[in-house]
Amino acid sequence: MNCLWCYKEIIPEITWSNLFQMDRPKPLCAGCEEKLVLLEGPRCSKCSRQTDDKICADCLWWKGNDQLDPIEFNYSIFPYNSLMQEIIAKWKYRGDYILGEIFKTYMVDAFQEKFSKIKKEAYAVPIPLSEERAKERGFNQAAVLAKYLPVRNADILSRKHGEKQSKKKRMDRIYTENPFFMETTINKLVILVDDIYTTGTTLRHAASMLKSHGCQKVYAFTLVRG
Repeated sequence: MNCLWCYKEIIPEITWSNLFQMDRPKPLCAGCEEKLVLLEGPRCSKCSRQTDDKICADCLWWKGNDQLDPIEFNYSIFPYNSLMQEIIAKWKYRGDYILGEIFKTYMVDAFQEKFSKIKKEAYAVPIPLSEERAKERGFNQAAVLAKYLPVRNADILSRKHGEKQSKKKRMDRIYTENPFFMETTINKLVILVDDIYTTGTTLRHAASMLKSHGCQKVYAFTLVRG
């Protein structure tokens, strides 16, 4: 098997533990895997931003402007460094679908660590794309990530078409109108899944919509903390 990023052949290391059984193939070579830095150290308990503060200034702002923050917390796996930016761009915007496999093990391991206590009660709900954006990209990266998780998936949110979030400035994102709608109720816990947490506006819009349709609690699980 070749590395999904640098295309070098991956030669599995033979140890006593895997000598007599097939080892799970890795999507990245050792060199690329080392560059894929995990988000470590002190972080905000609400949004996973790297900080020494228990709750960061952004989350305190959200609390001040919305007395009942619709999200319990967000947990992210990676910081948005240069390598992650390149991988996301190629995967998400250039349609290289197979690159999602890079993140499968990381998603499953982090999920078991952070959400295992609620997994029997919860649904994974991916942040949707508008129909126009889905046709443009060919797939929804959030749905790919959600399907890696060992819980039921529920595609119950829909999205109006609008300007790309990446094109908007920070305050424009925060004060944008809620783009989501749904036509069903859900009396369950929900784990919203998305690729990148930037300002948290998209996730909070989605969480507000879910709660207005009967959802008990909403958590967020994102690949990257921007």
